[in-house]
Amino acid sequence: MSDLLYSDTEEALRDSVRHLFADRCPSESVARAYDPEPQDFSGIWRTLAAELGVAGLLVPESLGGAGAGAREAAVVMEEIGRAAAPVPFLSSALLATVALLRAGDTETVSALAQGELTAALAVPLSTAPGDPVGTVTRGADGLSGSVTSVAGAAEADVLVVPVAGPDGLELHTVSRAAAGVEVSPLLALDMTRPLANVSFSAADSSSVGPADGPVADALRTGAALLASEQLGVAQWCFETTLEYAKQRKQFGRAIGSYQEIKHRLADLWFEVSAATAAARYAADTCARGDEDADVAAAVAQAYCSGVAVKAAEECVQLHGGIGMTWEYPAHLYLKRAKSDQLIFGTAYRHRARLAELVDLPPN
Repeated sequence: MSDLLYSDTEEALRDSVRHLFADRCPSESVARAYDPEPQDFSGIWRTLAAELGVAGLLVPESLGGAGAGAREAAVVMEEIGRAAAPVPFLSSALLATVALLRAGDTETVSALAQGELTAALAVPLSTAPGDPVGTVTRGADGLSGSVTSVAGAAEADVLVVPVAGPDGLELHTVSRAAAGVEVSPLLALDMTRPLANVSFSAADSSSVGPADGPVADALRTGAALLASEQLGVAQWCFETTLEYAKQRKQFGRAIGSYQEIKHRLADLWFEVSAATAAARYAADTCARGDEDADVAAAVAQAYCSGVAVKAAEECVQLHGGIGMTWEYPAHLYLKRAKSDQLIFGTAYRHRARLAELVDLPPN
């Protein structure tokens, strides 16, 4: 039976992460990700990964991790969403770590869990669970090929690469600094989650093992927990807008006292509450390996992405002129929400996947 309430351990983890972001990652600092010379946020990630131990949440204690699960990782994702934090938790601690853990690369996983290395799974960030991967091939002289729109590649020490081999899809690890590896950063809508194209030309690599199962598990886990980040975005936008509506006055009255504003905020509260249930259930079923996990992830992704965008749009609009300014952080959340709509597939893709999972005919 599912328990969607937060445990004391989860609340303590939330408190630690939220305080760190409030101290080291305020909105004016996050906005510098869009500067011509972006701010270096690697110190924040090192503190999260090594001192708070979030990089090893999904890693067993025997390998130096926390031995926690998807529920705890979902709490971190919520706080990343609330801060629009520019940290590679999704790309390194979730996608790359889960793929390597399932493939049996204990040495690299241990280094990732302890914050000694950062990794990125070399698949386009728009790849949905079940999509084909493997545009890189292995030849006698090494890896060749390219992958577009890889999250966290420019910041990673290790690239985890699905490779099309003669016997099927293989998982390889490649040092980002290795000869024959070129990482080209991209201009993205959300620069707090940097993307890059990665190309390989006769690059040396280490084979880990078959990749089909590990990559599929990583994408399923990522899709399930991305809903929690979207929830965090929506919660921040709703709470901030509600507080503003109580304080901002027009014609001698708080704007929140006008019926139209009340209705919009009430509708948004309902949708954010529903998104909370969907995201928590996806995280809980993922943590337990429940047979309903794929269905829960598809439902959460199909619903939460739209709620995050709506909450961010309402935040901008109901703040009036200030919501349109660069100095106010609403634009950071709108960009994160809109870009999250495309990660691991669009809402339409997840609705189509949900129909398949529950044997719903197309017409």
